[in-house]
Amino acid sequence: MSTNLHQAGVKLLKQLGRHADLIMDVYLSGSVSESGENSAAIEKLRKAEILWRPEPDQELRLKRSVRALLEEALSDERNRQIDSNVGSSLASIKTLADHYKEARQNVDFGATEAYLSDLSEHVYSFAEGLRYSIRVLWSRINNEFGYVGTINAKIRENELAQSQVTELLNGLAMFQFSELGEIAGDIRELRKLLVTTLQETLSDCTQELSVVQGRLLELLGRFRQIRGRTRLLKGWLLYTDLHPDYKPVDHVSHKQLPILFNRAEAILAPAAVDVHNTGYEPELLDIVSRVKAISRTPHELLVREQDVSVSLSQAEDFAIPDNPLKLAVDNYFCAVIDSGRSQSALDYLGENELPWDKESWLYQVICGYEGLPQEHKDYFELEPIGEPDPVFTGNFIIRDVELGFA
Repeated sequence: MSTNLHQAGVKLLKQLGRHADLIMDVYLSGSVSESGENSAAIEKLRKAEILWRPEPDQELRLKRSVRALLEEALSDERNRQIDSNVGSSLASIKTLADHYKEARQNVDFGATEAYLSDLSEHVYSFAEGLRYSIRVLWSRINNEFGYVGTINAKIRENELAQSQVTELLNGLAMFQFSELGEIAGDIRELRKLLVTTLQETLSDCTQELSVVQGRLLELLGRFRQIRGRTRLLKGWLLYTDLHPDYKPVDHVSHKQLPILFNRAEAILAPAAVDVHNTGYEPELLDIVSRVKAISRTPHELLVREQDVSVSLSQAEDFAIPDNPLKLAVDNYFCAVIDSGRSQSALDYLGENELPWDKESWLYQVICGYEGLPQEHKDYFELEPIGEPDPVFTGNFIIRDVELGFA
């Protein structure tokens, strides 16, 4: 079965690559006619179910799965679809967890592995879909719903986004981790998926959705303010068209100026002490010294034998020396760049007779790689060298690391 799936997947991906130009044309235009010059290629894509016909008299369109793949890969701003059906995903996760527990009780290792793989895929797909929905919402907010042209359309899109956020939050409230903990029991794999992974994902996404909801409300208020001012301006233009002989009176001569025309800012700004200005330091110190302290408890008066002078001077500069181990790791990275080939960390340690133990050296090499900026990290690859743990499955023992160019 897996061999057939592999062959079918390879065949589908080859067709996508072979007809990439045609697929992108259909993606951008929305549909394609079979009467064109690419009729043979269109027929192959239709048989592969990449293209489909909604109705008999309609042109061919891309399947929703292919369009969703392109929309996510290209970060297309036109994609405004969000899957807020959290209840269906929760039911699927619970069902697969029950299947896995039943297969585990029946000592069916093949079914156990298959159900665990399906459950992991559902959990990670749900987490990725939730984060993708939040990214789509942030994209709408950042461009202020720029894919529509009118204020009324922006307000409708904002209200749609708010309803989707509300549905997502209501769906996330359906997750009861006490129930999921009972389903997982003492099975480590289930507790990792149903409790740890889901709880971290839902906690982060719930906080971010709350921020998104606040930004949407703020943006909606601004849109409505713009719409109100636009209506006021249109009403004024309509009034002037209907009354061409209208002349505004001199509002300055009135005793009470209307608030609408009183838009001038104050000439003098309110006074405030600039505590960050060092030129006011003597005056401020004098004011503070004359502040009287009121104390209800008696205390002895302390008299100094002699005056103590206080001098304010600039602090001396000091430098923190770099860690020698960090400098050695930087030299190791430079050596890989100069040689142009991959090199083992332990081999470099032995060749240069460095004084540090192997474990500290490997930890510092890994930390040095992870601490690089992303634009520099893309030029390197850090390959771990080791073997799986002979006792505990799923653990990989790193004996050495090899640094090379990507």
